[in-house]
Parts: sequence; C-alpha cells; structure tokens
Amino acid sequence: MIGKYLPLAAKALLTLAFVAAGAAKLIGAEMMVATFDAIGWGQWFRYVTGVIEVGAAILLWVPGRQAIGAALLVATMICAIGFHLLVLGPSALPAAVLGLLAAYVLYVHRGQLTGQPA
Repeated sequence: MIGKYLPLAAKALLTLAFVAAGAAKLIGAEMMVATFDAIGWGQWFRYVTGVIEVGAAILLWVPGRQAIGAALLVATMICAIGFHLLVLGPSALPAAVLGLLAAYVLYVHRGQLTGQPA
C-alpha cells in the first residue's frame, strides 16, 4: 500500500516546490533576481532554470515521461548544491533534500529510461 502512495506523495511535493520556485524565478521575485546576480551568470540563467523547474514538475505527471522530469530535477538540484557550496552559501540542505526526493521518483520510474516497465 505504501509503495503505491509514496511515489505519488513525492511527486506532489516536488510539484509544489518546483512550480513555486520556478514561478518565482520566471516572474522575477526580488530574492531570485538577487540570487542569480550573486551567481554571476546573468538573469537569462534564472529564466532557463525557472522553465526547467516548471517543465520538469509538469513532466512528473505525464505518463511515460516521469523519469525525464525527475532526471531534470536531479540535475538541477546537483547544480543548485554546487552553487550553494561554491558561491551562495549558507546551506545546500534544501536542494539536497529535493534532489534526493527527485532521485527517488527517478528510481521508481527507471524502467522508462530503458523502455522496460518499472
């Protein structure tokens, strides 16, 4: 029973987190603008990250595409952890937790990557 609902709960939590974070990036929330200024790559990177986050959150619900969405979120959180450790501080823990949650969803849907049922 828990095996059926745990992936659903993980996808719901990831969706809430990444739609909110991605939307904040896309609408130009002051904190996000400042964060991407600190990164130093320009605001275009904020838009790209926002699109990836929202798009990946949507893919978590598209049959046959959940692994792609989860993989995009894992990669995004690996980058976020790196930026927190090397540039931003103070804590990469939220990104690590979201990355692990996305990795779990990727594991659940790993069969999609090889064309085999999970």
